[in-house]
Amino acid sequence: MSSMRLGIIGMGNMGTDHAKKLIGGAVPEIVLTAVADKDEKRLEAARAYLPDAVAMYGGPEALMNSGLCDAVIVATPHYDHPTIAIQAFERGLHVMVEKPAGVYTKQVREMNEKAQESDVVFGMMFNQRTNPVYRKMHELVHSGELGAIKRVNWIITDWYRSQAYYDSGSWRATWAGEGGGVLINQCPHNIDLLQWICGMPSKVRAFCHNGKWHNIEVEDDVTAYLEFPNGATGVFITTTADLPGTNRFEITLELGKLICENDKLTLHKLSQNEREFCFETKEGFARPSVEVSVVETFGDNSQHMGVLSAFAKAVLHGSPLVAGGEEGIHSLTLSNAMHLSSWLEQTVELPIDEEAYLAELNKRAAASKFKTVEA
Repeated sequence: MSSMRLGIIGMGNMGTDHAKKLIGGAVPEIVLTAVADKDEKRLEAARAYLPDAVAMYGGPEALMNSGLCDAVIVATPHYDHPTIAIQAFERGLHVMVEKPAGVYTKQVREMNEKAQESDVVFGMMFNQRTNPVYRKMHELVHSGELGAIKRVNWIITDWYRSQAYYDSGSWRATWAGEGGGVLINQCPHNIDLLQWICGMPSKVRAFCHNGKWHNIEVEDDVTAYLEFPNGATGVFITTTADLPGTNRFEITLELGKLICENDKLTLHKLSQNEREFCFETKEGFARPSVEVSVVETFGDNSQHMGVLSAFAKAVLHGSPLVAGGEEGIHSLTLSNAMHLSSWLEQTVELPIDEEAYLAELNKRAAASKFKTVEA
């Protein structure tokens, strides 16, 4: 094949954005052949800009059975991601899943297992991994040139959302419809980057405040304390109510500190490993010298279309993905751990008790005020 035939399942904000860019030629290796959505109004809106050659279906099964697609993007509400992905695997279709991988790790674990059995290309839309700043942080940390991680702090509070945003969809900000708030909707990318760059923590103690700043039933304000296997600690703070917000990601290591803020990566490089200096110096207030520099980064910040381009090349030529689909379970495990810790009011260890998490989630979903679809 010289090109990959792609179908989009779910024509909400992300599905629509992908469709418009793909028909504009953003990824030459991809031909958009079909879209699907259960909402006829969304399909009607899509007819206004999609070429006649793009088929439209009222549900995912019809699209997947059409024979028009080699691969699909799953861009539906979160709970449906694993179910639809598994249906696609069973039909031998390659799959790209929008974040998050799902709502709870038990369903995502099953999705990963079915993907391995099907032997198709399976990718996750972690588009922030294309950002040269985060790629450089990953490179510097994983190279070991700055020593081991000692502390991680990420204040990511620039996810501001108004009440109108939450009122815009029937499934938004409900346990039954969305499965969570800022952790499951806005922050999957940040949580993925945190674990991709720093590794998974071993313990989590979190405080998730539901409807603190909005009339919603899920969390809109979170502070989480993390402990890593090597003894490093971290804090992750997020909300959809701070204005102006902050996005500052700090990693302190034995040989210095990385600070990512305002699309700039700054390195504070020590002249000597702090762990060595601490026990070698004879002076109580001495410090090694520090060299501060802005780290040069390279490459395009290709975001969603970069992920899709890599996906097409993986299908056509066996090239690497930006993020394998099976990696989606890591960030979801971490957000599930934050929820569970807050619900139980205690520290939880990773891997979490998946059955305990699902039981607690189901309690909340059963009492959820799932909004009816607006006329």
